[in-house]
Amino acid sequence: MKETIEDNKFVELTYRVMDQKTGDVLTAVEFPLGYVHGHNEVLAPQVVAELEGKLAGDRISVPIDCADLYGARDESLVVTDLIENVPAEYREIGTRIVMENDKGETKSFLVTRMDDKTLTIDGNHPLCGRKVVFELEVLSVRDATEEEIIAGGKVERGPDIGGLATRAI
Repeated sequence: MKETIEDNKFVELTYRVMDQKTGDVLTAVEFPLGYVHGHNEVLAPQVVAELEGKLAGDRISVPIDCADLYGARDESLVVTDLIENVPAEYREIGTRIVMENDKGETKSFLVTRMDDKTLTIDGNHPLCGRKVVFELEVLSVRDATEEEIIAGGKVERGPDIGGLATRAI
């Protein structure tokens, strides 16, 4: 009998995230993602809820309005500056820039646009303002070990080097 996804089960799956409007694939995992159901917040709560009760081999699609996950888009987090004011190592689309304010708080920005004269960075989450569909395939479901439950994911044993023989991955 196949095991169903419920709390304390180790689950391996693959997924991709697609833009609901265009159908474009925004991200996909290349290797199976493993987590302990009920003990790891790696997936959006709506996805976790839909996985409950599923079996290995099941495929599901979960539509998500990313405003529910990341809040409303904040245009004040989009900044355009003259390219000459930006260090050369940041002049590439997709570059992540971490900035710190006067209070020591950090915020991550992504370079989203660039031309000969200007460069634009955006501090909103890349999915902010989008409606997406998570498409998932459950690869395996089994009882999680006590170590996996504590770690929230798979634990591998390595050589015992002074008591550092296990690690969560």
